[in-house]
Amino acid sequence: MKQGMVAMGLAVAAGVLLGAAVVVHAQPSLPPLCGTLSIQDRAAFEFYANRENFPGAMQVLEVKFLITDVDTLCPQLHFQNSKTYPYHYDFAVECLGWTIDLETFNRQTYFSEHRKNLAGSIIAHDQYEPDDATQGIYTMEFWPTDPVAFEFVELAFDLIGRQMPFARDKLHYHAAGETQRALYQSEEDLYQASSVAVIQTEELFASVSYTALTTGQAYGRLRVINGPETVSARDIVVYRTIPNTLSHVAAIITEIPQTPLSHINVKAKQNNTPNAYIRDAATRPDILALADRYVHFVAAPDGYTLREASLEEVEAFLESIRPANPQTPPRDLGVTQIAPLAQIGFADSNSFGAKAANVAQLGKFLPSRMVPDGFAVPFYFYDEFMKLNGFYERATAMMEDPDFQRDPEVRVARLASFQRRLRDGTVPAWMLDALDAMHRSFAPGTSLRCRSSTNNEDLPDFNGAGLYDSYTHHPDEGHIAKSIRQVWASLWTYRAFEERDFHRIDHLQAAMGVLVHPNYEEEQANGVAVTKNIYDANWRGYYVNIQVGEDLVTNPPANSIPDEFLVADLAGLERYEIQYIRRSNLVPDGGPILTKEQIFELADVMRLINIHFRDLYNVHPADIHFAMDIEFKVTADGRLNVKQARPWID
Repeated sequence: MKQGMVAMGLAVAAGVLLGAAVVVHAQPSLPPLCGTLSIQDRAAFEFYANRENFPGAMQVLEVKFLITDVDTLCPQLHFQNSKTYPYHYDFAVECLGWTIDLETFNRQTYFSEHRKNLAGSIIAHDQYEPDDATQGIYTMEFWPTDPVAFEFVELAFDLIGRQMPFARDKLHYHAAGETQRALYQSEEDLYQASSVAVIQTEELFASVSYTALTTGQAYGRLRVINGPETVSARDIVVYRTIPNTLSHVAAIITEIPQTPLSHINVKAKQNNTPNAYIRDAATRPDILALADRYVHFVAAPDGYTLREASLEEVEAFLESIRPANPQTPPRDLGVTQIAPLAQIGFADSNSFGAKAANVAQLGKFLPSRMVPDGFAVPFYFYDEFMKLNGFYERATAMMEDPDFQRDPEVRVARLASFQRRLRDGTVPAWMLDALDAMHRSFAPGTSLRCRSSTNNEDLPDFNGAGLYDSYTHHPDEGHIAKSIRQVWASLWTYRAFEERDFHRIDHLQAAMGVLVHPNYEEEQANGVAVTKNIYDANWRGYYVNIQVGEDLVTNPPANSIPDEFLVADLAGLERYEIQYIRRSNLVPDGGPILTKEQIFELADVMRLINIHFRDLYNVHPADIHFAMDIEFKVTADGRLNVKQARPWID
């Protein structure tokens, strides 16, 4: 997304504006290292293009352009070699020979009705495919906070159409942020009366036929999943909808567009698992032809490839990507008492789990009532429960069984049976008393949320998103030990076992703590976010997914599409610019879920979270890549509540 102010630069073709016509004049040529005055075909476009990330479009081809003398009758368009000159200013100085300082260049190029220059980008959206007859378009975009008026948009559109004739019929203006969207709406009559083709964000990204959320290669058995089928690390899975939970697999393909913050993509990023959205994947002839066979799958930025592979290739690749040595997660069993969150913090993760410790830490610096308040049950309780019932011995015998080791279906059945034993296990009297005392400390009639908090999730090198289960304990359910045992049992779900097994994590050293706090009901919205600009970390920003009501973005119901946007400090007139990628399909009028004020508050809170945890994780302030992955909600009374924070794995 390096197209702003300090990060802008593009190419030039010269012309004279006569009424509505542009008369192009010959200009001195540019050396290919700098750029060109015209792009005659796709091969030339690719020569001058660089791959960049934009909100909603990752690793797409971009050619920057700079139009000079826009305040005269002879504006000149230059296409920039964006591989060698990613910044507009550097291009102007080093290729056009300007002797101008950066401040003056910015003043003459951005945010002015009387500008001398116009800087922007041409982006190839090759996977745009709204119908069988259309595939691929080019969008003309400007720095999101730059209010580029219609007269300049029209000028740029006409010049680019003349100097890039092969793409003239596929060129569209795309308002990149809310600043430009609002300006477009105020000038919509001018656009409708002109030849400028316009595409809205919603249409652009809703019509994409392929997106690689996590690129890479994989070997495995290609399986089209039509129900609750057992899958393993040797499977490349094709889903018609986005699964709420997923065990470790070789690669993921979905027919429904995903967001980068869904649990399955967070897991894919953690494991470097290829993960792609492919329209109509389950019925594509090339996929069906290889279904149930071993294949080599590559998810690349521009598309995917599939070929048949051998079992030997599958096994060799699987072993090459697994950790070489066994791993033992740290667990401190010396803490033997349930603790109020106010009495623990970041340093206590080895006793209570990172989820509980980080939530407790959030409560120490965020505003009052913005973070859940409650208790943390230590690993010691789980360990004593397991020892009393002989469950460690049972687990060992189960895992040593050759059938269990060889057959995924056997593992599913045996683990489910083992979980049932845990849910019915005996809880010692002293533990029942301690859990009951914790329960009675909440107001009578309070429903409590019992959340998993293990020693092998929410870590800097192991996210563990979606592996374990949380439960709500309602007032009529009796002793809270019922829900605590359910959480403990979720340590042994098939998906959790498979994930630990792939990473060679010692199952018997894994431990489950429990975070307990009042349950929230009738939330206005639920969301997840990353405390950095995932498209261009050089510009401070925050990536957000949010959905109305109680729908979870991490585990969305089928066909639920959230609001997806970037809120970033892009040197505009306001503190932040909002760039929507998608709008929620659950808002009847298509409007935003959050107000601008709520989004700005969320961004301010995320900045605090990022700074605070960056210091705790001993990350240097200059490291722009560190970020936290948070979960939040808007409560029934309209308050922002942050319910989780863990390191973002990128």
